[in-house]
Amino acid sequence: MQNISDLPWLSLLIVVPLVAAAVIWLVPALHRVARTVGLVVSLVVLAGFVVMATGFDLGAAAEHQFTEQLSWIPQLGVSYAVGINGLGLTMVGLSVLLVPLALLAAWREQEIVPEGAVVARRQAGFVALVLLLEATMVAVFSARDVFLFYVVFEAMLIPVYFLIGNYGGPKRRHAAIKFLVYSLASGLIMLVGVIALGVMGPGGEQAFLIDTLAGTELGVWAERWIFISFFIAFAVKAPMWPVHTWLPDAAQQASPGTSALLVGVLDKVGTFGMLALCLPLFPEASRWAAPVIIVLAVVSILYGALVAVGQRDVMRLIAFTSVSHFGFIVLGIFVREEVALTGAMLYMVAHGVSTAALFLVSGFLTQRGGTQEIAAYGGMQRVTPVLAGSWLVAGLATIALPGLSGFVPEYLVLLGTFRVNVVAAVFAVLAVIIAALYVLLPYQRMFTGPRNETLAALPDLGAREKWVVAPLVAGMLALGLVPGPVMDVVRPVAEEAAIEQPSTLDSAAVAGPDGSNDAAAAGAEGSEQ
Repeated sequence: MQNISDLPWLSLLIVVPLVAAAVIWLVPALHRVARTVGLVVSLVVLAGFVVMATGFDLGAAAEHQFTEQLSWIPQLGVSYAVGINGLGLTMVGLSVLLVPLALLAAWREQEIVPEGAVVARRQAGFVALVLLLEATMVAVFSARDVFLFYVVFEAMLIPVYFLIGNYGGPKRRHAAIKFLVYSLASGLIMLVGVIALGVMGPGGEQAFLIDTLAGTELGVWAERWIFISFFIAFAVKAPMWPVHTWLPDAAQQASPGTSALLVGVLDKVGTFGMLALCLPLFPEASRWAAPVIIVLAVVSILYGALVAVGQRDVMRLIAFTSVSHFGFIVLGIFVREEVALTGAMLYMVAHGVSTAALFLVSGFLTQRGGTQEIAAYGGMQRVTPVLAGSWLVAGLATIALPGLSGFVPEYLVLLGTFRVNVVAAVFAVLAVIIAALYVLLPYQRMFTGPRNETLAALPDLGAREKWVVAPLVAGMLALGLVPGPVMDVVRPVAEEAAIEQPSTLDSAAVAGPDGSNDAAAAGAEGSEQ
């Protein structure tokens, strides 16, 4: 009998939604049942992932499992190589979990369009794009070839562009183009680095395999410039200050389901790339750039939190809170301390669940009220108590309330940062205080106080919407109360990525003319004394 680990699980998880997307779009007879077909396919993919995960060896979570490798373009050294370690497992799991929830949440979104044929075609297009996006998300989180990673990294832009541009708000075209311009520009910069790796790497038919490139001597300045080209692309995707400005527009104009996938999963490709590519391929450059990146991460944390407090649009509010949260993740990555790295990886999962819940529940509210303006609502907890309670739980999870998903990862990131860089940790703690304002003030304005009588007859969450919210609330509680299982999966990856080095703002690592890191060495000596 064939073992679970012997099946090509990752290829199946990529091909099934990809083929389903093509069939739904190309077969007109399926347009009217596209929502049902798409939901069934996404649940099949989720079930396949669960079965695959039962065969994952926790004792070897730092190693890549379910690996597949085929020669793709041998003349260029490009392979179709996929596999996942503990971090990849969690990110693929988050992807396949949120897709059916996003499809279920968007069940009624396109019914406002007149003429049945047009409605059916729009619904089919939306479902096909979401399934295409699911295939690319699984592929990018499992790619073990740098060229393959880059191809999928760029291919993800196609479904997201059309999801925003065709199914968003009144300024959707502007938001979609802005997203595309930022992503394409940063992707072209990354392409320069990919080409440089191919030229300067060891060559051969497996020249772009991450395992082949890891440990390759590139030269001090070559490694630094290639690292910068990769980091810029990942910082835009993450998104970090100051290259974050595409996100609020996209989140404001995209449908709630698209925003949930975009911010909950897709933006994690940026931080995933930092962990999976930047750290192993460019270790010295990562140490060299860490002081500057830590500053940018702290600025992102504070800037995102402060700007979120003043937002009038609920979707822009959630987008700016995410800028702050991504700052925490990047901070945890580049302090390169084991506890902080574990926290950053757990943060990626926790943020995906809570932010997806915020976007989807806010979408349920704005679809009822007809506006995203926070000031248009008031006293809604007496009108829609389940909706109000769901929003509050998701909001409290994002501000790291103990017992909910955000607390443990944020605590670990801050604890690890305090051990390495007290100054950065102190500034980051300020955002924890500000976070209470950007969640509790909007909740007070929308859900408490005098009731807006024009909205007094709005219905509370229905059965379908409760099925969307319930798994997310359960996930926030599970990650808050019992985070151990997920931590056991990602901790070995963090242990492997962690290295001992001082990443302080006041004793920045400065390389000498020969590329040696004298300041870092001096800092390490001082800490030992």
